[in-house]
Amino acid sequence: MSKQDYLVRATAAEGAVRAFAVRSAELTDEAQRRHQLYPIASAALGRTMVVALCMGSMLKGKEHITIQIHSEGLLRGLVVSADSAGNVRGYVRNPKVHLPLNSKGKLAVGEALRPGTLHVIRDMGLREPYQGSVELQTGEIGDDFAYYFSLSEQTPSVVSVGALINPNGSVRTCGGYIIQLLPTADNGVADRLEERLPHIPAVTTMLDSGKTPETVLHQVLGDFNVEIWEQREVQYFCPCSLDRFRQGLITLGRDELKSLAEEQETLELVCHFCQEKYYVSRDEVLRLLDDM
Repeated sequence: MSKQDYLVRATAAEGAVRAFAVRSAELTDEAQRRHQLYPIASAALGRTMVVALCMGSMLKGKEHITIQIHSEGLLRGLVVSADSAGNVRGYVRNPKVHLPLNSKGKLAVGEALRPGTLHVIRDMGLREPYQGSVELQTGEIGDDFAYYFSLSEQTPSVVSVGALINPNGSVRTCGGYIIQLLPTADNGVADRLEERLPHIPAVTTMLDSGKTPETVLHQVLGDFNVEIWEQREVQYFCPCSLDRFRQGLITLGRDELKSLAEEQETLELVCHFCQEKYYVSRDEVLRLLDDM
């Protein structure tokens, strides 16, 4: 594949392990530019989008997943949405947070998010979407999703996600991997994997040195006989449009629309996910009222 962002899906240990790895520097950098994120917010959103892309690749057709982190920390939380085709979008409620580096010399994402809760909503086209939630454990995203998979989905998982941010705020690299033990995995597989993990470099170190998602999985899983099943491009994509915003205005009801038409000559509508701006004139609002 080209050098752009992409995701790979794989199995290992004769099908007892499934694995996902993503390189997502470009799409995270686009999110940073669109939302004017400070480094901590870029890292938090970038890490969460990596997980969302991996979880989205577990879906089919028009299914999609939404991740919400409700936070009492300075970031106030974030929202990320991804589909089964490799599209992702998201935003941070307070994008301009600055804190000193943590005790490990890294961006203090956990400190900026905790305390809070992690919510996962899978819309699989059923009458009611599947929802699961857990309390944030560290706020570092990877640890929290490993806890979520174990508690809410009963799937032992290794989740490693990270982002390196340049001094000017642009994204140097971003990506991660998820390793999951399937029901066919015996204790020997888990033990061998547990022995390997302390010796694996940080995912940002591997990606920054030029490793691809495939070679990241080969380094993490070593002699587990990794088989790559799929490669897919991923991108920051928002399906918002002026028509969608017009439909949203209709849901406000006649009284609210009439009030808006009286107060403003032109409405400026901004998408939370991509910061695109749309404009609706008073005449258009009045036409919407006529059609109701």
